[in-house]
Amino acid sequence: MSAIVASAPGRVNLIGEHTDYNDGLCLPLALPQRTSVSLVPRADDVLSLTSAQEDSDWEGRAEEHPEGWAAYVAGVVQALRDDGHDVPGFEATIDSDVPLGAGLSSSAALECSVATALAGVLGLELDDRAVRRRLADACIRAENDYVGAPTGGMDQTVAMLAERGHALLLDFSDGSATSVELPLDDAGLVLLVIDTRVSHALTDGSYGNRRTESADAARALGVSSLRDVDPAGVEVLDDPMLRRRARHVVSENLRVLAAVGAIGDRSWERLAEVLDASHVSMRDDFEISCRELDLAVETARAAGALGARMTGGGFGGSALALVPRSVVDDVRTAVTGAFADADLTRPAYLLATPGDAARLESDG
Repeated sequence: MSAIVASAPGRVNLIGEHTDYNDGLCLPLALPQRTSVSLVPRADDVLSLTSAQEDSDWEGRAEEHPEGWAAYVAGVVQALRDDGHDVPGFEATIDSDVPLGAGLSSSAALECSVATALAGVLGLELDDRAVRRRLADACIRAENDYVGAPTGGMDQTVAMLAERGHALLLDFSDGSATSVELPLDDAGLVLLVIDTRVSHALTDGSYGNRRTESADAARALGVSSLRDVDPAGVEVLDDPMLRRRARHVVSENLRVLAAVGAIGDRSWERLAEVLDASHVSMRDDFEISCRELDLAVETARAAGALGARMTGGGFGGSALALVPRSVVDDVRTAVTGAFADADLTRPAYLLATPGDAARLESDG
């Protein structure tokens, strides 16, 4: 068999942070930046992996449990085998223009590109949405159980189900995924991603701590998840830290719905207000922002962005600003200058144009 080539997108979350593992709502979109894999099956079960973004290759079997980037590939293999698929060994060459460590889900892009290529090997029907769902679930388990990163599933789901020109409203209570048209071009607006260059690692404990604290808050309130709590219910928590954590999750779910409503009404100023409120909640109640993210958000607003917020798991990564196209250069210049004045690493930028889901580029 000749090489099977597949690709999958990075993602940016418009709104709905740390809600996925709380049975909540979020509104991500796929980025045009993608990870691609060229995969050639082998006659044995050995994985031979090369990445253009990594200094070293890896070769071995999935049960050897590699560390680092290779674990995301081996984890997908193991998850699909656990699902009963006869996944062979393979040689894979990986390349990506999804920024690493920027909170734009480079790990899920890698997982989903590999899963999509293996779907081609296994003859799975990618036009079937249920198949894509099962592949996303396998990628989630690869990251949670094999790699040990306690993420919630938003990243892999949007990578497998995204639609060009749309955000994806995900409800982790009932499992629904609804496309939401995002006609920013018509409004003369862009989504500017500001990569602070503060790398974050989802396995370093901070993200997992917030997940544990959310579960503790739900337990203290006597509910299975914070999705079952209203804003007034949060305030009965005695522990002020758990009260803040729960307040963010509950209010963030409401902000996701408000954002969907504002987009539907083409009320961009209202959407901007929701984005601003989300950042305040993540900064003050969930405490996942940092100096660089706050500076990016505040400077972008002052330079002409309608609204801005940090995006992703937090503790570094990227901010997202809703910006009139006419002032994008002004915002970039202002943020770069503010970082220089603060003696911080120069940030990077990209425009978040809603892109396509994972796909086969060549089926061998």
